[in-house]
Amino acid sequence: MSVRRRFLSPLWLIFSLPLYIGWRLLPALATEPIGLCAGIAVLMAACFLIPISVRSSGALAWGGLIALGFFSTLFVITVLRDVFLLSARLWVDEAEYARLLTPSAIYAVALTALTTVIGLIVARHPRLVEVNVPVADLPAALQGFSIAQISDVHVGPTIRRGYVERLVARVNGLGADLIAVTGDLVDGSVQELSAHTAPLSQLRARHGVYFVTGNHEYYSGERAWTHEIRRLGLTVLKNEHVVLEHDGALLVLAGVDDIGARHYDPTQSSDPAAALRDAPAAAGAKVLLAHQPSSADAAATAGFDVQISGHTHGGQFWPWNLFVRFFQPFTAGLYRSRNLWVYVSRGTGYWGPPNRFGVPPEITRIRLVTAARPMHG
Repeated sequence: MSVRRRFLSPLWLIFSLPLYIGWRLLPALATEPIGLCAGIAVLMAACFLIPISVRSSGALAWGGLIALGFFSTLFVITVLRDVFLLSARLWVDEAEYARLLTPSAIYAVALTALTTVIGLIVARHPRLVEVNVPVADLPAALQGFSIAQISDVHVGPTIRRGYVERLVARVNGLGADLIAVTGDLVDGSVQELSAHTAPLSQLRARHGVYFVTGNHEYYSGERAWTHEIRRLGLTVLKNEHVVLEHDGALLVLAGVDDIGARHYDPTQSSDPAAALRDAPAAAGAKVLLAHQPSSADAAATAGFDVQISGHTHGGQFWPWNLFVRFFQPFTAGLYRSRNLWVYVSRGTGYWGPPNRFGVPPEITRIRLVTAARPMHG
């Protein structure tokens, strides 16, 4: 299924959000017929602009996707307003209740507008996140070994070549030992987006640049994108590993296809055990690149020390970041799963609405460090 079909399929939801919001807020905001008509016109325009924007670029895409983020946030705030008003009915008389309607509606719209603007600004400026991952019995030569990670860039309707160029410059400036791109690089076909992903060919690191597929690569034509990414000079790891020699010590870097790959291509699967097969037992560290953090259980069983993932976006923006933890075992940051450390990036770009309010995008620099030995008393 293409990303566009996935995005457009819940049309009933795209239409119902503005309709519910209009039903609950417009009577309190527009007491005159002209204001009510203007509000209805805005809501109807949003209903049609949002689906159209997914097939567009430029101003139309920006407008529709910003509107999608705005109305999705306003929907939650409107529900919270309704809960507040329902509670107020129990404590105040009718006159006082009536006086709450208009101010609460104004606050709902104003808060949504503020978070949307801030989220837009934040979305375009990924921050640098530094992470130290302790590895037991790490050789001295690998102490401080650094991996620059970008994930979930989602080159597409509003993330274009200029954004990718700035990203490449920042990542190269980190001077990492290797660079990892952990999936969901694109939202669209090679024909549509190859000019915008072309700057990735300029990524440079001592031990190279590595890529693993995410679910959005399968929506966008995984085979064509795998060929294109290899053409750009990145090494695509598909249930396989490479052995890196670093100042006399060995590090195994493995990668798997997205955990859901078999649903889109029966010939592909995600297999951490296969990715580690025949790796040298003497390696000082074994690192897995896997788009989804839910690969962690299989990675721990296979014997990896570290897994580097993305996928969740940390919920992408408030208030949705409050709900993502109910659907993902690990949402953002560093976690422990048996003998495996799992780092989950919040993502370097965004999907759909250009909004990262409360959940800033990141470029991550991961350093391997020696694990502290337990103290015995």
